[in-house]
Amino acid sequence: MNHSQDTGPRGMPEDRKLYIVDSINDLNKLNLCPAGSQHLFPLQEKIPDVGTNSGNGSHSLFFMGLITVLIVSLALVSFVIFLIVQTGNKMDDVSRRLTAEGKDIDDLKKINSLIVKRLNQLDAEQN
Repeated sequence: MNHSQDTGPRGMPEDRKLYIVDSINDLNKLNLCPAGSQHLFPLQEKIPDVGTNSGNGSHSLFFMGLITVLIVSLALVSFVIFLIVQTGNKMDDVSRRLTAEGKDIDDLKKINSLIVKRLNQLDAEQN
């Protein structure tokens, strides 16, 4: 017999300690209950049901998180689409302005060339 493994720090076997603690707990339950309702709880009431309600909280929390992530994703996608449309509108405005300014620059080049030709003609007449 290996008696040293079964004994605790005070030399009492572990099984005996558990029996004593369990007996004290049962006595406390009997003393706390009124005289008319003294009964020991059945084993099924002491053990929580693992399959009934333990997963419902985590499932609902998971679905709430999933819905939150989907709503945030939808908001971000909508914002990106809004930015793309706004950028497209700004690019259209800039291209219209560049086209208009390009026409103005071409007109200025034509006027400049006419002025240079006229100055060359006046210079040739003076010589």
